[in-house]
Amino acid sequence: MRTVLLLLASNCFMTVAWYGHLKHKSSPLWIAILASWLIALPEYMLQVPANRFGHGAFSAPQLKVIQEAISIAVFVAFCLVYLREPIKWNHAAAFLLIAAAVALAVLDRPV
Repeated sequence: MRTVLLLLASNCFMTVAWYGHLKHKSSPLWIAILASWLIALPEYMLQVPANRFGHGAFSAPQLKVIQEAISIAVFVAFCLVYLREPIKWNHAAAFLLIAAAVALAVLDRPV
């Protein structure tokens, strides 16, 4: 659970770092890059412990697939709430396929 919460928090920072500047296109690109790097620093401070704590309970490939699913879930919320862009049916279908990939990846995990 700790791993998933750390991954969730890290992905919140990374999503803002990667996509938050899209609402501020009038700002110079160098400011967007600098701000993104500053926002991304806490992401790394959460991502590294998440992987360190999670490795053992999960394999490295399982951690990656879980991280990608969390990343998509955070992005969908960010897209709807912050960017105010709709999620179309094909986006939702793609997310469900990623969720299926997570289930497949953790299938051999001991209970």
